[in-house]
Amino acid sequence: MINTHGQTMQSAHYARLGNQECELIHEASLEILQRTGIDVHDERARQILEKGGAKVDGIRVRIPEYRVRWALSTAPKQMILYNRQGKVAMRAGGYNTYFGGGSDCLNILDHRTQERRKPVLQDVINASRLMDALPEIDFVMSAFLPSDVDQNIYDRYQMEAMLANTSKPIVFVTPDFEGCVAAVEMCELVAGGAAAFAQRPFATCYINVTSGMIANAEALQKCIYLAEKGLPLLYIPLNAGGVNSPVTTAGCMASMNAGTLLGITLAQLVREGVPVGVPGWNGGPYNLKSMVGNYVLADEQGVPTSMGRYYDLPVFGLGGCTDSKVLDQQCGFETTISLMTSLLHGANIVHDVGFMDSGMQGSLQLIALCNDYLGFIRAMTRGVQVDNETLALDVIDELQPTGSYLGHEHTLRHYKEPYYSKLADKGPYSGWVDKGSTTMEERAARQVDQVLAKHQVEPLPQDVLKGLRSIVEREQAWTNSKNG
Repeated sequence: MINTHGQTMQSAHYARLGNQECELIHEASLEILQRTGIDVHDERARQILEKGGAKVDGIRVRIPEYRVRWALSTAPKQMILYNRQGKVAMRAGGYNTYFGGGSDCLNILDHRTQERRKPVLQDVINASRLMDALPEIDFVMSAFLPSDVDQNIYDRYQMEAMLANTSKPIVFVTPDFEGCVAAVEMCELVAGGAAAFAQRPFATCYINVTSGMIANAEALQKCIYLAEKGLPLLYIPLNAGGVNSPVTTAGCMASMNAGTLLGITLAQLVREGVPVGVPGWNGGPYNLKSMVGNYVLADEQGVPTSMGRYYDLPVFGLGGCTDSKVLDQQCGFETTISLMTSLLHGANIVHDVGFMDSGMQGSLQLIALCNDYLGFIRAMTRGVQVDNETLALDVIDELQPTGSYLGHEHTLRHYKEPYYSKLADKGPYSGWVDKGSTTMEERAARQVDQVLAKHQVEPLPQDVLKGLRSIVEREQAWTNSKNG
């Protein structure tokens, strides 16, 4: 048991903001919503908000405090996602933390050649199968933007590939509203119908919102559509402090949080009780030195997650990523720190494991490395069971100071419980040389190839696979006709 912030807990936790700071940011967000307002770029969303008590002036929407407080009271504290077999896979809430990949990297660091190249659809398939196999990876995202399919509907091809190559929960991203509808249709086909999917959802949509103060039409349309269906959604506005919001962490977070509260309110007005995930990254100063959207910055760590924990809502976090371009020391420390902080702060659905170069590059090798890091981090932060069995006082008295514990039945009962890395070398130098003097990165590359060669995903029925293919072909025909 670990004592943290005056409470006895089963595992280690850390809060970047205290309740007083969270309350001040919350009150500031309410004032922004009521006094300044947010630009809402969808007519139907404005109508729903106005009917719920908001004041609408053109595209500017101002929401009264009472309506926000009502929405927070109806939004569920937990988001439950299932696997394809219909079993609970993720109870995203409280301090339950789950990790998965990211989406849409424009480049891949090839684990066989160590060269950067454009990804293809097979890389999406390989990433899905790898994440399906790795025990510390809890959900799957597309990882790459395939360059060998129609770029107008690449997300449809991604969704087909993920559904066919993992049974774990999926977080999907679509560039347009129509893609969200197609993705849900595919999930309903796999589930056996709309009602079956709504009852046991195994996928959720990551909705990208322009910023805290600007709600774009596609994001609002997705929010309304998913809420109408009763499906969980991730409503994620992100700010860049010093660019589209105050450079100070508090000001950046307050304005970003105002946009999050608008999304929660809209979703609850459409359907009370629909689960909404909130941001667990950004909310701090942008890198004004490089003007690059970095994925691992010190000042923002834990700030938005603290707000999510303050509201006791599911938090969509970020971790296991780096701004480095190669698997070097920067990559090692940034991926580890971001995994560690997301876990300790209590983010629930942590994505972008394996991301590099500010999200421009992904690596299967790094996903395998992060899987290993996560095993260590989870072991080092979980609570320690202290009882008669683990104190082993009778065993100590039996063996006395000079006794050997190696063959004792107590040791045989518990020796498999500690964490043992599959990639880190912990043996003597001579053994390392005998095994080829490999680096951890080389061993990770070998693990990726072994998984891709041996891991089998439970296949979908042939009629379902044909149905998925028909949806993709329909979308391809639609975009062809649309673009002449």
